[in-house]
Amino acid sequence: MAQRVVLAYSGGLDTSVAVRWIIDQWGAEVVCLAADVGQGGDFEAVRQRAFAAGAVEAKVVDVRAEFADEYFLPALRANALYEGKYPLVSALSRPIIAQHLVAAAREFGADAVAHGCTGKGNDQVRFEVGVRALAPDLEVLAPVRVWGMTREDCIAYAATHDIPIAQSKAKPYSIDDNLVGRAIECGEMEDPWARPPADIWELTADVADAPRERRDVVVTFAAGVPVALDGVAMPLFELVEALTRAAGAYGYGRLDMVENRRVGIKSRETYEAPGALALITAHQDLESITVERDLMREKARLEPRYAELVYDGLWFSPLKRAFDAFVDSSQEFVTGDVRLTLEPGRCSPSGRRAERGLYDYELATYDAADAFRHEDAAGFVRLWGLSVETVARRQGGLGG
Repeated sequence: MAQRVVLAYSGGLDTSVAVRWIIDQWGAEVVCLAADVGQGGDFEAVRQRAFAAGAVEAKVVDVRAEFADEYFLPALRANALYEGKYPLVSALSRPIIAQHLVAAAREFGADAVAHGCTGKGNDQVRFEVGVRALAPDLEVLAPVRVWGMTREDCIAYAATHDIPIAQSKAKPYSIDDNLVGRAIECGEMEDPWARPPADIWELTADVADAPRERRDVVVTFAAGVPVALDGVAMPLFELVEALTRAAGAYGYGRLDMVENRRVGIKSRETYEAPGALALITAHQDLESITVERDLMREKARLEPRYAELVYDGLWFSPLKRAFDAFVDSSQEFVTGDVRLTLEPGRCSPSGRRAERGLYDYELATYDAADAFRHEDAAGFVRLWGLSVETVARRQGGLGG
């Protein structure tokens, strides 16, 4: 059994209980690593909670900029939405945390790392596959999979050992949040028919309370990278935060869905990710004017597979790396502006412009400036339909 363990520590119920449980049951020293991926909060309080649970050391790493630039950005450029909806809120933060877990294990001389994931969740896969891809010599421990305690048992265990936690029987939600958004599950939401409680939302206003007057925001991209909002240049993580506030105020960005987990079960999940969803919307729209047709269609075909790889914990995989190379090459000319119009519950493109875009007014217009060679169309249409015309002549009509 490991002598020293670095635990991915959120300060929540499961990881706080895990600190004391690893010490009591496995006799190992525990170093807690908390990663600031944009979830906010009092990280000194998180450190003190780790010490209260029995940790020998507690370290906080601010990885917001790294998370935005090296993890969220590749997924954004790939328009990655799992099952066409989920912007990979939790899935994107796990590989960067795994990377820093490995770094902390080297720093503190640990022979194992640990996480607080359950046996039916996706995050166990993401953490463990990520760590083993980066450091196959490290043992990976999962105390929640073996301790056999329910959420109520964990709350009682924390009370017995004077571990301060936020959860209670009245609000037993499991919440994971970061720069990309928030994931909220458990409690009454385990019934897929139940309406999500109003008090779970933090980033998005109720549509009934949203401003009635619509608002336009302009996102500027350079080679597929968001670089400015309304003409103000800013780092990506600040831009995401600003757009989250703007779109969230209009009640945009809530998701309530049943998704297919990697372990084979269906799970009801609620998310709010107004900034991330708005940026993906804007990026897709800019691609429509800057990316050649066949390249855009092939990229669209690969995007769901890209999202699946990230969701399934294969961030550090040869296929993911190859997809990134393809996406990078597709973004060379994705430079320009997209105007997003915010209305209660909606965020939609209402304009786009690109200096090197492929939209040619003289080809598209029907007015006097029309430069399209209409006489070429007759031969094109005839050749395009030649195969079906041949079938009709030689084998009979295809119309039933």
